[in-house]
Amino acid sequence: MATPPPLTDDARRAALAKAAEARRVRANLKQALKAGELGLADVLARAESDEVVAMTKILTILEALPGVGKVKSRRTMASIGISESRRVQGLGAKQRRALLTAFGDEVATSNDD
Repeated sequence: MATPPPLTDDARRAALAKAAEARRVRANLKQALKAGELGLADVLARAESDEVVAMTKILTILEALPGVGKVKSRRTMASIGISESRRVQGLGAKQRRALLTAFGDEVATSNDD
């Protein structure tokens, strides 16, 4: 594997800061999903304007939904025909609709307890 081009100290610091910010945004996103503050439709809409959200793997988003675990998210994605490595920005319109049909009401149903 080829080595990446050498970075200047300023470029390295900027890249590290950008990566840290992306991790922070993803962590806040997952926390909001788990708390029921955001739903899948909110995330899909936010991905249109937020590059970090758009680059997040859809599997990570689904696993963060209340009442959805690793098995349910993977099985549903497989039945729809979505690769586990697919990112939010890579979803097609039919895939988005199928996910919203499968998981769109997860937050509402889990808060009715």
